Amino acid sequence: MGLALIALADSPTVAPLNWLALIGAIAAALVPSLCANLYIVGLNQLEDVEIDRINKPNLPLASGEFSRKEGLIIVWVTGALSLVLSALQGTALWATVILSVAIGTIYSLPPFRLKRFPFWAALCIFGVRGIIVNLGFFLHFQHYLGGTQGIPAEVWTLTAFVILFAFAIAIFKDIPDAEGDRQFKINTLTIRLGTQAVFDISRWVLTACYGLMIGATVLGLISVQPIFLIATHLGLMGWLWVNSTKVNLKEKRQIAQFYQFIWKLFFLEYILFPLACLWKG
Repeated sequence: MGLALIALADSPTVAPLNWLALIGAIAAALVPSLCANLYIVGLNQLEDVEIDRINKPNLPLASGEFSRKEGLIIVWVTGALSLVLSALQGTALWATVILSVAIGTIYSLPPFRLKRFPFWAALCIFGVRGIIVNLGFFLHFQHYLGGTQGIPAEVWTLTAFVILFAFAIAIFKDIPDAEGDRQFKINTLTIRLGTQAVFDISRWVLTACYGLMIGATVLGLISVQPIFLIATHLGLMGWLWVNSTKVNLKEKRQIAQFYQFIWKLFFLEYILFPLACLWKG
């Protein structure tokens, strides 16, 4: 939705016809995107049942709510649907989905199982969320609106923001899972450096994300509503630090809550930044 709004803001005219085209494009792209996400998440859970019984016992497969056979059916059906439905909508969406599915597969499945290695695991996560999703979906929506202007500075800046943010998420997500990862020899950054070090790295990377947006606005590198963007991002930066000081790293529940808070900040960016692009001037 956020990338669609940026494409709309970048189009020559923001007319009612453009809004209608955009709504249609969003609705059509939503189904294969959700199917791809279900495939990737489901495949990861199929391969991690034993680990999840320690780290995340409430997940459907780990808890026994779904059998392995049911999980396999869901994963392969949604994977096939994502590829077929995206192919019907054009090259940009199909390429985005197939690359996401391919990377999600080698992330979880042997013999690659890249999630075992901190560098490759992080690269998979921020590669998909930062580069493939942002550029692919923008080009898809831009095509629906009839634009041929290429990728503007605003999308590149958002992409840089999301790459850094996704890196922070990628290394932080292993903090609450340290016990199970240690038992199954998943050599995450948390296992190597310790919980406090990874927590601090994540917090500073997230801070740099907001600094990037503020700096790009102050320097005039992106066309946005400056007061709105700077005020909201300073506020989010402060909110991040206030919440981070309340986390007791010995309490798994508090770590998990802060991880969910980081995800809320991630999705909030896809609301605030597109609004700043639409409300420029």
